[in-house]
Amino acid sequence: MSDPGQVETQFQTIATSECPFVFRNGDSLDDVVIAYETWGTLNEDRSNAILLFHAFSGSQHAAGYNPSVEGNEFWTKECEQGWWNPFIGPGKALDTDKYFIICANYLGGCYGSTGPASVNPATGLRHGSSFPNVTVNDVVRSQALLLDGLGIQKLLAVVGPSTGGLACVSFATLFPERVSLVIPIATGTRTTVLNRIILLEQILAIENDPKFQAGKYYDSGVPETGLSLARMISHKTFVHLNAIERRAGKDVVHPEDRFSWYRAHDHVESYMLHQGKKFTARFDANTYLRICEMWSRYDPVIEGDAEDLLSLFSRSREAGHQYLVFSIDEDYCFYPEEQAALVEQLKHAEVPHLFLTVHSEKGHDSFLLEPELYTPHIQVMLQNAAD
Repeated sequence: MSDPGQVETQFQTIATSECPFVFRNGDSLDDVVIAYETWGTLNEDRSNAILLFHAFSGSQHAAGYNPSVEGNEFWTKECEQGWWNPFIGPGKALDTDKYFIICANYLGGCYGSTGPASVNPATGLRHGSSFPNVTVNDVVRSQALLLDGLGIQKLLAVVGPSTGGLACVSFATLFPERVSLVIPIATGTRTTVLNRIILLEQILAIENDPKFQAGKYYDSGVPETGLSLARMISHKTFVHLNAIERRAGKDVVHPEDRFSWYRAHDHVESYMLHQGKKFTARFDANTYLRICEMWSRYDPVIEGDAEDLLSLFSRSREAGHQYLVFSIDEDYCFYPEEQAALVEQLKHAEVPHLFLTVHSEKGHDSFLLEPELYTPHIQVMLQNAAD
């Protein structure tokens, strides 16, 4: 199976001064651009399109090789290879010989979509902390406008892992007439108390870095310590703890700039410090905070203007949706109970679905690393939806 090869990020303007984008909280922005990439060919009747939502710190670059994004300061070597390469391409889960796949950077992101690091044309300065608070509803509506610009009225499927799965479910319930198959992977329906606490820890790590300066750090220096700590806090939930120990090298590095008296004394500490530090080069702290808040406050009932979960998912039943829900048994980010709760709501609303548990020692990261556990089921469900 070959890879998609080199790809290039494209840009779509979804809002202008004549028609601004209005956020869920009532704020609005002109000149909103969404960065996206595509793979495969859109067929004549435009019925083979799949929208893929990336996870928390992902990007529009899901497959292939992309050496740069025009004018983007956060595009490091780590970003050049697609984050879902094992899943996208000829004969793969999202088969580019059959389907047209679209993946877009979140509104509020830092890889080309309008976000806090973007320049506000009205002031000539970066938006920074003045950028509106972003909800999953805002991300979903912005990508629906992207689809409008591409001339795609109905998707064959919407797919999303992790926080992308929140957007996947929200798209299906906000725009039920615009999709047939819904594939949420390792996600949930509401943010748990544990996740809200972990997200708060990350927010405080960034906010309390003296360099953060209430989000006005672009000319004075990145809040590296706070952003690095936030990443370490999250990283331990994405990667199984056994995998962290396996990945960690045996050579201990002593990062003198991180401590006043303490010295990292084993390879796990060194590994975590390395993961945090390298992240600061490829991500914007203000964007990180916006996505933390987006995740922490997520409630599909409120954002979908529904009475309750039953009425929300009844929209999927009435639209004739099929759901393929994946759970990972060793997931410490979105626990298996969260997917089980989603499935219970689908049952209650009488929505057709298939619920599969992946047995993996790789934790939440399984959806990135083990295509063989997901691909056969995705292929069959996509083929059934296309027939």
